[in-house]
Amino acid sequence: MRPLHFALPGRLPLETKAAPDPLALPWLATARGLLGLAEVAGPAANPLIIGWGRRLKIDYRSDETSWCGLFVAHCLTQALPDEPLPDGLLSARRWQRFGIACPVPQPGAVMLFWRVARSDWRGHVGFYVGEDAAAYHILGGNQGNRVSVARFAKARLLGARWPSTAPAPAGGPRLLRADGRLSVNEQ
Repeated sequence: MRPLHFALPGRLPLETKAAPDPLALPWLATARGLLGLAEVAGPAANPLIIGWGRRLKIDYRSDETSWCGLFVAHCLTQALPDEPLPDGLLSARRWQRFGIACPVPQPGAVMLFWRVARSDWRGHVGFYVGEDAAAYHILGGNQGNRVSVARFAKARLLGARWPSTAPAPAGGPRLLRADGRLSVNEQ
């Protein structure tokens, strides 16, 4: 993008640069390109989702099995092929061991949430795209059986992580309008 030039009366032109797009991270661009991708109802499965498991060399045979972690792994490895993934990546809570801590949630951060109860083994994982006063806006797989952006109550957050092979996080929160219901049972 070319810089913009502004001239004030009696002064030299002031050069300014367009702000970088906070959603332009390559793994987040891959995720955005999959918005709307859905499971196949019934005993069949979406071959694209099954293919992610095959490419990642994990035994994944049905999109009836939780695939939020599979989605995150697929998006990250497309953009960062050398990024180490957690063992058991289908278990959302295993993503707490991924990359490095991201103390301030920001676009591209891998966000982990509890399901049912904070102490329960179940969880959910997806990418931060923004937040409002009450919720994080998460782009993830297996949200209503599809890739979508959903709102998650901030109280459900277990942690935020950042890929260890990516440049250090340098942004900050992205404030969005509170629009839509909160996600309460990701499937």
